[in-house]
Amino acid sequence: MTTFWQNLRANLWKLSLLGLERGPHITRYSMYASLQAQGQQLPKKVGDILSISHSQNLIELLGIQAKTLTEANYPDHNFLSLNFADESFDFVLSDQVLEHVEGNPQQAIDESWRVLRPGGIAVHTTCFINPIHLVPKDYWRFTPDALALLSQRFSKILACQGWGNFEAWLLIRDGLRFEGIPQATWHPLHQLALRNDPDWPIVTWIIAEK
Repeated sequence: MTTFWQNLRANLWKLSLLGLERGPHITRYSMYASLQAQGQQLPKKVGDILSISHSQNLIELLGIQAKTLTEANYPDHNFLSLNFADESFDFVLSDQVLEHVEGNPQQAIDESWRVLRPGGIAVHTTCFINPIHLVPKDYWRFTPDALALLSQRFSKILACQGWGNFEAWLLIRDGLRFEGIPQATWHPLHQLALRNDPDWPIVTWIIAEK
């Protein structure tokens, strides 16, 4: 019976989305909107970019431009020991990678600091309240305070936030986690995607300057 009602709710939600322009799904919508706004305030906009494990989607989102783009994708590259010289990049980007680091996440953050030039920018997104997701393994969870603690070596924290709410999990329970959120501001799912409860962060992120 539970499955019947879940399927019914899911189908009704999907019908309500027909014909509407949509953005990212529920656990990315607000975070990506925040990163887009925060990208407009970055002290630099152009430079050499290092993307960790397929995180190049953040380039357009942040509104930055790549002189060069280097991809360090797992398993050919290890976030804990990046095979690049000190001060090689102006930006280091990782999108939902830190929770999968098989080792000390402090070491990964320190590696991003090491390969940045002075004044360089690190952008790391990750999760806190989230089911286990094996890509290939899942080790860590981070509050905004944890990300700030790990990033103490940086000279400035430009942004450190989280997004989530309990009700989002009701939508996810019904199998709608990866449905794009409608851009129509009147739609209940749009309003749900914007509502943030600091006690229930699903995703977290930090922007730090070396």
